[in-house]
Amino acid sequence: MELQAIREIVETQRHRPGATLPILHEIQHVCGYIPEEAIGIVAHGLNLSRAEIYGVITFYADFRTTPPGKRIVQICRGEACQAKGGRELEQHARQCLGIDFHETTPDHEVTLEPVFCLGNCGCSPSVRVGDEVYGRVDSDVFAEILNDPATGHVRCDAKGHS
Repeated sequence: MELQAIREIVETQRHRPGATLPILHEIQHVCGYIPEEAIGIVAHGLNLSRAEIYGVITFYADFRTTPPGKRIVQICRGEACQAKGGRELEQHARQCLGIDFHETTPDHEVTLEPVFCLGNCGCSPSVRVGDEVYGRVDSDVFAEILNDPATGHVRCDAKGHS
């Protein structure tokens, strides 16, 4: 099913000027990531090499080639957030999740990603989970965001322990 959807995306968009990025974005939107098999389909459809398509995917930080976790946690790395404790928040997130940027927890619950501006500079540092943006995030707020009261699942505490 996934491969057929990818073929349809390529076929419907391949004639657009600059079709590579829109096609890759649509594939990621539909699949959640860009599967390895998609690279050859896109390359063939656009009459480009697999290396050219792979180069585009690896150049842009927004593309991922592995399935993301159920929740994507993005930490702003913009200057305002960095000035207000963003680096400490990044370190805390890495420690409590046990992963680095562009990685997913072993239980496939959380993917940690950097983002370079959430447009929430006045409330730095900021974090986005899904479509929700949180401001003035410190270790306590980060723990609240990641802990799920519905299930009682504690992802991490304010001290960075999971």
